[in-house]
Amino acid sequence: MALTATIFKAAVDISDIRRHYYQQHRLTLARHPSEPDERMMLRLLAFTLFASDSLHFTRGLSNDDEPDLWQKNLSDEIELWIELGQPSAKRLRRAFSLAKHVLVISYGDRAGGQWWKEQENALRSQAKLTVAEISDAHLNQLGELAERNMQLQVTIDDNAIWVSNPQSSIELALTALQGEITTLLQLLDSSA
Repeated sequence: MALTATIFKAAVDISDIRRHYYQQHRLTLARHPSEPDERMMLRLLAFTLFASDSLHFTRGLSNDDEPDLWQKNLSDEIELWIELGQPSAKRLRRAFSLAKHVLVISYGDRAGGQWWKEQENALRSQAKLTVAEISDAHLNQLGELAERNMQLQVTIDDNAIWVSNPQSSIELALTALQGEITTLLQLLDSSA
């Protein structure tokens, strides 16, 4: 018998001070059987960083042709392609050919560091690429907030991200390896 996805529901209040975005989103996330809570919560965090009506979760791990999230315009063109982890060069070439902007959020201190060390020279010339990383410690804290029915408050200001539920609160940060997320947000806003 094949394992099926586990469904998580999240009511997320987003206060993004950087771009004056204050909205509540009710989200449904399907966690693939091979996906740990930490990775699923990173998908949720990526959504909050770029939240809009046109940003959507994709089939992700279930489909090699789609990123974890994407934002499409009204003409069905991909404005933003978001990958989590350490995507292959082939996968990134596909993203560059299909999307106007590509974001990679790397995780796994060892694996992420090694991936960037191997890919940095080839990727530095990609103007449409932004690469950030989250530390294992922050990713583990984020994973601890996972519940089947979540109520989260996310506040974003400059490089600080606060995520809280009724029981606890954590502060996270992403480290920029190439480009800046705020610059990417400005590019996305100007193309909207």
